[in-house]
Amino acid sequence: MAVLRFCFVPILVAFAVGMIALPVAVQAQSPALAPTTNDGTSIDQGVACVLMLVALLLTYMIHVADLCFNF
Repeated sequence: MAVLRFCFVPILVAFAVGMIALPVAVQAQSPALAPTTNDGTSIDQGVACVLMLVALLLTYMIHVADLCFNF
């Protein structure tokens, strides 16, 4: 029992210190955000997603048509 208490007390103290230090860290100021720049990569990613969605729908429609007309 003494061994269990010996291991539990430091863990409990560390937890209590962490809970006390947490609100202090939360109130710290956050660094200023860098200005956003648009170099076209987000537009390219949007176009790529739309093209992949079109390819997925086209593939689905071809396979459904193939199953419907396969006697």
